Amino acid sequence: MRRIFAALLLCAAVLTAGQPAHAGTGPDHDGLPIRGADVSSLAKSEAFGGIYRSSNGKRGDALAILHSAGLNYVRLKVWVNPVDGYNGKTQVLRLAKRAKALGMGLLVDFHYSDSWADPGKQNKPAAWSALPFDALKKALHDHTYDVLNALKAQGTKADMVQIGNELNGGLLWPDGNWENWPNLAALLNAGYDAAKAVSRSTKVVLHLADGADNGLYRWWFDTAATYGVRYDVIGLSYYSYWHGTLEAFQANLNDVASRYGKPVVLVETAYPFTAANDDGLENIITSTEPYPGYPATPEGQAAMMRAVMEVVRSVPGGRGLGVFYWEATWTGVPGNGWDPADPSSGNGWENQALFGFDDRLLPTVKGFLRR
Repeated sequence: MRRIFAALLLCAAVLTAGQPAHAGTGPDHDGLPIRGADVSSLAKSEAFGGIYRSSNGKRGDALAILHSAGLNYVRLKVWVNPVDGYNGKTQVLRLAKRAKALGMGLLVDFHYSDSWADPGKQNKPAAWSALPFDALKKALHDHTYDVLNALKAQGTKADMVQIGNELNGGLLWPDGNWENWPNLAALLNAGYDAAKAVSRSTKVVLHLADGADNGLYRWWFDTAATYGVRYDVIGLSYYSYWHGTLEAFQANLNDVASRYGKPVVLVETAYPFTAANDDGLENIITSTEPYPGYPATPEGQAAMMRAVMEVVRSVPGGRGLGVFYWEATWTGVPGNGWDPADPSSGNGWENQALFGFDDRLLPTVKGFLRR
């Protein structure tokens, strides 16, 4: 009984810390405290001429458009020394200021790399590549503290923070590889300590991909518990066309929320609104029906997001905190491609944004964010 009561108190603390003051859960909303999107590519899109319009065609600021539709949280990734200057500390501070000015919550996603970190690659930043382990741990701590403290100093304190991105196989390979759990635990706890040193109220998220793979989550978080890894919230990626059925996703969410007594948040999900292409790079998802019964149309995208939101809402005990739509603003803007070192690289994701090829906000947002 004590464990259940403690878990409910923690969940309430997470909701209070991350909830913008004006955000409601009344009849117009879906009841989830977090209705968010990753908008990490937005600053670069704007710099290269990206345009965003409301559903009626009026041009405006993408964050303001999303916020007016019901979005109340943003997620921003942080790279250590990105070659193009985007997704580093400076750009994150600027975007955070814009989001907080709208009253939105902020989740900061540390990749601990100069570029993408995910289950297939966890490359060290170049500046950390030759560091012995104790120095590497200190670098992770100091980088985390530096970014979060700068956010706090400008009045945009992070509400939640990810210590690593899609940590299935660990981070900062090879030192923090999953085969070396003592090192991995030490690195994760160094990040936790840095975040809490800046603000005790900031909630620390540990994030895995493959959100329907219960065996993965039990192995990973059981092992994390064995090595004393500290965290507040379990984060997941779930893309229905890659990660299994909605039913399996629901079962995994329900299990891990109960098994570990932690709130859960879906920090990455998306779905295509078309199978067509809007730039020079083939889309990652090209099927006209990536998940059975959900066509690659605006209506299909909206239906999938309603289904995903319902899964998170159905987690027992109110432990389903909410959903972040991944790269909602990553439209087909030349120059804003996958590879930060190659300005000519294409996107491959523009058919999964929340803005259509005509730059207008898609109807998905209404279904995604509201009943």
